[in-house]
Amino acid sequence: MSSADPSYLPRPDSSNWRHASTIITAPSKHIDVPNSQPYSFRLHYVDVPAYNRKAGTADAAVRGTVLLIHGFPQTWYQWRHVINPIANAGYRVVVPDYRGAGNSQAPPSNAGHAGGMGGGYTKLVMADDLRTLLRDHLGIKEMVHVIGHDIGAMVGHAYASFFADDTKSFVWVDCPLPGTKNYDDCKAASTDTWHFIFHNVQDDLPERLVSGHERTYMRHFFDRLCVNPYAIVPGGEDEDVYVTAYTRPGAMRAAFDTYRTFDEDSRQNRELVKKIGKGKVPVLSLPGGGSFNYARSEEQLNELYENVEASFVPNAGHYIPDEQPEGFVEKVVPFILKHSK
Repeated sequence: MSSADPSYLPRPDSSNWRHASTIITAPSKHIDVPNSQPYSFRLHYVDVPAYNRKAGTADAAVRGTVLLIHGFPQTWYQWRHVINPIANAGYRVVVPDYRGAGNSQAPPSNAGHAGGMGGGYTKLVMADDLRTLLRDHLGIKEMVHVIGHDIGAMVGHAYASFFADDTKSFVWVDCPLPGTKNYDDCKAASTDTWHFIFHNVQDDLPERLVSGHERTYMRHFFDRLCVNPYAIVPGGEDEDVYVTAYTRPGAMRAAFDTYRTFDEDSRQNRELVKKIGKGKVPVLSLPGGGSFNYARSEEQLNELYENVEASFVPNAGHYIPDEQPEGFVEKVVPFILKHSK
């Protein structure tokens, strides 16, 4: 294997990565969640300053903020190899564990639906959490670049769509997006996305079946959806990070709740397009070349946005930041630089 292979990459220098937690009160006044009442939970995030800029040049100024949103079954940690290169390009990088994942608390599910004390796990509610983190807790008032993978790409779409005035650009990384024909077809076929159905089973059945078998269940996704499964070495340190996170009380239930809201997410996404038209935020479509999402990624984004740029990361499957972090950075940094002016 080459030195660029993810399983051989050195540990990133995290000496200036600041881990912190804050209390989020949700939903905020910026979204309408019928019959909801405010509730609070702890949200963990990593905050990394822009650095390694050459003093006295154009690079001396911070170019902006990048929000990285992880997917399932992962945490903020999935971005570990790409944080420093993005920060080196002149960007402050904020990397949260979304609600229920990693070291963030898991609010009650309310049966996985928005509204009520539980608040739900719709992607609009989850995007609202992150907007509150950025604007109210970190004091970031300018528009931000949003990058999301898997469930995080669904949350990123909600951010770029419902909070378009706060979004400079959006990088979609590999998932079927609820509200598109591709999502409907994927769900109906249920070959690559059988878990969409399983995670929706009620009465806590998925949680009970997976409990005690989290490593086996999570390993299935890495083995099946990676071009190079050893990007997340079986039984290795990186896999341990993810398994530890999802064996925490409530974590797998919260993860499944993010899937149980897909129908509501679909309704909200379609309704917004009907109401105001396609999104104006510039979007980069970035699947892995070996992913099942590759063939129709641009098509589905064209249903939702006016300005879509399509690319892909070669020699990667679904878990691109783990499998090909260098290839990921080569595509992403020029795109956000172009939209930072």
